[in-house]
Amino acid sequence: MSEDRGIFAGDDPIAIAKTWLSEAQESELNDANAIALSTVDADGLPNVRMVLLKDIEDDAFVFYTNYESQKASELDHAGKAAFVMHWKSLHRQVRVRGLVTKEDGEKADEYFASRSLQSRLGAWASQQSRPLKSRAALMAEVAKVTATKGPNPKRPPFWGGYRIVPVEMELWADGAFRLHDRFRWTRSSPSDAWEVERLNP
Repeated sequence: MSEDRGIFAGDDPIAIAKTWLSEAQESELNDANAIALSTVDADGLPNVRMVLLKDIEDDAFVFYTNYESQKASELDHAGKAAFVMHWKSLHRQVRVRGLVTKEDGEKADEYFASRSLQSRLGAWASQQSRPLKSRAALMAEVAKVTATKGPNPKRPPFWGGYRIVPVEMELWADGAFRLHDRFRWTRSSPSDAWEVERLNP
């Protein structure tokens, strides 16, 4: 593509997204790394929720969750997911569609260890997505876990990461009179080269 693409310049949309996130972390008031994660259940009915993106690797976007949660069940079943990041301060967004794999090794251990003690205990105590009798019941479980797991709990076997390896990405920036700038990168598989095209607003 011969035109000057400005903030969209480059052959790797993951690298561009990483740069944009870095810029957003300087301007967004809260949670610049928040993404709206979309999955589908076994019947094909969509679900969406906000989660925090914890890393952008060279080839994937990484977040962490309870493996027994509804989102994890849907991720495991479909093996695919989509998400969007939107930054009001920058008037930009990134849309991603891709393939899902687990991060259940040393990186997950390292990230879990970096979390606050309260968050680590909460991960042990919460049966995420399942019915809860009361707030008091949850706090009682936190107290029980605190007494049994000690001051440095290890990562639960039911908690870890997911990587989304994109096969399609769209980067969008607000334009005057709703004449937005949109570029879409696509590839048939993660091993293929990206192809990029400009889209109508």
